[in-house]
Amino acid sequence: ERYPMVILTQIMLLYVYWGMVLSVFVVLLLTVIYELLKVWKVTIGKQKRSSITHSSAPVSFSPEASCFAPVMKCQEGSSSLTNSPSEISLAPTENTATTADTTAAAKKSWLLHCLQTSIHILQVTLGYMLMLCVMSYNVWIFLGVIMGSVLGYFLAFPLLNHI
Repeated sequence: ERYPMVILTQIMLLYVYWGMVLSVFVVLLLTVIYELLKVWKVTIGKQKRSSITHSSAPVSFSPEASCFAPVMKCQEGSSSLTNSPSEISLAPTENTATTADTTAAAKKSWLLHCLQTSIHILQVTLGYMLMLCVMSYNVWIFLGVIMGSVLGYFLAFPLLNHI
């Protein structure tokens, strides 16, 4: 009568063994993904900063050359105050192409910010899940997190040099 119990116990041990191997492998992959998310977040931050610096071109203040003539001779029929070089040099000249570029850059910056926020949410959630895995006090799970972190750092951070 003890024979079926021994077989059942061996099968359960086999399932427990493969279950542990699968758990360690999944935790290792989650940790690699966590490291990749960190690099992706930094990459998007760099793209966001570069789009902000390119879109914030200064407004050009370009006075017309004809208005550097004596105040009374600059464009007939206009008041001398509005046509004086000091007043014209303070008026910004806007180009419709630069306003369209600024609007497109603002949209791109907003989309990059939303993507960066989503990645941050994923990163924090994954980090807490990995912390809970480590807090199970299972040595194999802990080693899976450590090895995943090493492997993720090894794979992900050389990508930063190519960005």
